[in-house]
Amino acid sequence: MELSRHAPADLAAVLMAVADAAIPLAARIARGPLGGALGAEVGANSDGDIQKALDVFADQIFEEGLRKAPVRAFVSEEREAPTLLDPSGSYLVALDPLDGSSNIDVNVTIGSIVSVLDAPAGGGATTQDFLQPGNRQRAAAMITYGPHVALVFTIGAGAHVATLDPRTQVFRMTRIHFHIPEGRAEFAINASNARHWSGPIRAYVDDCLMGEPGPRGREFNMRWIASLVADAYRIMTRGGAYLYPDDARPGYAQGRLRLLYEANPIAFLVEQAGGLAIDGINRILDIPPKGLHLRTPLIFGATEKVERIRSYFIDGHRSAARAPLFGKRGLLRG
Repeated sequence: MELSRHAPADLAAVLMAVADAAIPLAARIARGPLGGALGAEVGANSDGDIQKALDVFADQIFEEGLRKAPVRAFVSEEREAPTLLDPSGSYLVALDPLDGSSNIDVNVTIGSIVSVLDAPAGGGATTQDFLQPGNRQRAAAMITYGPHVALVFTIGAGAHVATLDPRTQVFRMTRIHFHIPEGRAEFAINASNARHWSGPIRAYVDDCLMGEPGPRGREFNMRWIASLVADAYRIMTRGGAYLYPDDARPGYAQGRLRLLYEANPIAFLVEQAGGLAIDGINRILDIPPKGLHLRTPLIFGATEKVERIRSYFIDGHRSAARAPLFGKRGLLRG
């Protein structure tokens, strides 16, 4: 993959290491059950989430790849603390090695998410060194392993896509300085959690579901893949909005996505593509991380869509009449 026009040499080396690590991971995923029981449960990570065999493999292969780049240390969803790599490295990397692991066995797009930060002066790296707000990211990337393998990346000068050529096993640039389309009547949310949503989220979705007769005056489509990278790639390509809010369920009061290595890199990519990412009101990239695995609500997409969602929070439950889908005998009332 040619990155010299898009990144300084040392930063390009980090992104190249990420791309190189993704290639054997993509090959393993493409084999499906022929590559073994990739979705088998093998334990739990430090945050209590179930680890699949492919989660562990992905974590290991990214560690191997990052050792070949100027990376001082990295943190991962699969590890409790930072792992030191190159004492002279210029960068820190935070990553989710395998996003969407619940979809491993059902042949749905999964992916990897990467955030690159400056390493501190001197040697070593502590947990505190990683706790930088997203607006200090030097680069971000996500890889989708689907019908084709796509690497979406930014170094803060626009968002770009490279696609893996299966014949040559080389990433080739396919979209440069892309922008999220505006005006798409589409949003992504897990509607099975509707009864737990806060007032602003419920009001926004209700108004969309009322369609043309409702306050939005048009028909909307609702999508949900249950794979952050898959939903993000669709929105970066087609437009719309993604909502993974906090809700009233135990353990969901602060959302479920990790700020450092999920929300921050996705937000960086989205903003570089002309979109917006918030937690409901606050810009994601301005939130100071208070821990390696801190969770956050995440709403992102086309700017006009996200600004409208934010207005529901600011105005305090602005709502039209309840939509039929959420009515007493509606489809989502069982």
